[in-house]
Amino acid sequence: MTKLAVSALVNSLKGVSSRLIRKKLWGGALWSPSYFAGRCGGAPIEIVRQYIEQQQTPH
Repeated sequence: MTKLAVSALVNSLKGVSSRLIRKKLWGGALWSPSYFAGRCGGAPIEIVRQYIEQQQTPH
């Protein structure tokens, strides 16, 4: 089994998908240079979604 860092995988996926989409649709940058990878410990997707939405609201 080959081990691959999450950052390397994300970088590769963003690069390939960006090139394919730009080729078909338009020029210019498609993705920002950042990404997020995390674990939610088995929480239901609706709880994760609510948490993310709350992060976009200033408190």
